[in-house]
Amino acid sequence: MTAKKYLALTRVGMMDELHFRLGTFVTILGNLIYLVLIYYLWKSIYASSGTDVVNGMTFSDTLIYLVLATALFNFLEMFIVWDMSRDIQSGTIVLKLLKPVSFRTYSFWSYFGHNVITFFLTFLPTFIIIYAVTHGSITLGLNLLFFVISAGMALVINFSVDMLVATICLYTESTWGINMVKECVVLLLSGATIPLAFFPDALKKIISFMPFRCIYDTPLNILLQKDGYTGESGLIVQLGLQLLWCVVLWVLGNIFWKVSIKKITVNGG
Repeated sequence: MTAKKYLALTRVGMMDELHFRLGTFVTILGNLIYLVLIYYLWKSIYASSGTDVVNGMTFSDTLIYLVLATALFNFLEMFIVWDMSRDIQSGTIVLKLLKPVSFRTYSFWSYFGHNVITFFLTFLPTFIIIYAVTHGSITLGLNLLFFVISAGMALVINFSVDMLVATICLYTESTWGINMVKECVVLLLSGATIPLAFFPDALKKIISFMPFRCIYDTPLNILLQKDGYTGESGLIVQLGLQLLWCVVLWVLGNIFWKVSIKKITVNGG
């Protein structure tokens, strides 16, 4: 019965995402414009560097990484913070709290339906195009299986981080500023905007133990089979670190939610 509930919530999320097709189209268009800007920006960076390889990455390596990072961002992105803030301000959060399933579980599986659709509409087509344009520069093998596992854990970590920030809404009722800071920190420290290979060594060592890197950099490096991610020991370490953060953030999120839900006020109630 529990599995049926999760499948039902996933299906509702998928239908909801397909209902707002124009929004999806605008998002894809905006990302295409972003990718054009990324292309010319990094082309200028490499042209001014005077070398074809910067920090162990060629222009082609960097572009492939950033294009796939953008597609992965579209796949993993959730709007929990914005939705939570609106639900609290409108009072509709009460209806969700009354459902015969925990709010966190309900939110995860509902958003998972959105993620399924965005995977097929954004990430998969982007990956196919990159593979075709680069004439098969991305190896297709067991790395695809490990990437799927890594991306699944990245989804859980991303949800947990978003849910922690969203829970703050129960205290502030508005988290626009906090969410903007969160977005900047995650996108920067996860490698989604700048490959972590370009960071100073001291900073990279610190970031390597943070959960943000597990959201984008780890799945992408497993997919692209970068150094340190190709051997069995490297894969075990990286996937193990992701699993550790999945558990830690999920437990912390549950504790924070149970404590914070007691503080909720809706329309001054």
